[in-house]
Amino acid sequence: MTDATAARPAPLVLNGAEIWKSWLDRPAQEAMVADIRAVAEAAPFQRFTTVGGKPMSVRMTAAGRLGWVIERGRYRYADRHPEGGAWPPIPASVLAVWRAVSDWPADPDCCLVNWYGERARMGLHQDKDEGEFDAPVVSISLGDPATFRVGGVQRGDPTRSTKLESGDVARLAGPARLAYHGVDRIAFGGSTLLPSGGRINLTLRVVRP
Repeated sequence: MTDATAARPAPLVLNGAEIWKSWLDRPAQEAMVADIRAVAEAAPFQRFTTVGGKPMSVRMTAAGRLGWVIERGRYRYADRHPEGGAWPPIPASVLAVWRAVSDWPADPDCCLVNWYGERARMGLHQDKDEGEFDAPVVSISLGDPATFRVGGVQRGDPTRSTKLESGDVARLAGPARLAYHGVDRIAFGGSTLLPSGGRINLTLRVVRP
């Protein structure tokens, strides 16, 4: 893992999104996966259905004060898991990454955990349910590589893509905070981190009370 007290290396910049390659080394990735497995045991993964009635290909859970859910035909943050109970706390290993790269004075309210299987993807979207757009969104990739696409703040803006690999960390901040972004595909089996394949993406967000 990059030492948070050391000078931060220059990121790759993709339409304003900042990406730090190989931020987490293999032991740090393995430790974080164990932490996320504990989160999923306390708050099981859900497969939500979009407002348009289509089941999502990505399965989700969360940690922190709030979790992102789809309930009663709307997207929102909730303080309870859909099956009941508070969300588990955000693991210290995850908070350490936020504190190192976010440049934000407080910890996030939500760590959204997305699990991508063999044919899972995430269409272009904006993270705009938080109501706090001065704070960044920080993303951590674990497991199989993914093709990450970033556009501008308008849906029709030109996009660029790059490969996110296990251990990479990305940040959407400033003018890119509301950029459209998504995952076109994953290279299933392209990493040995998760024994059965797949990708875990952690997205850290600040949500206005």
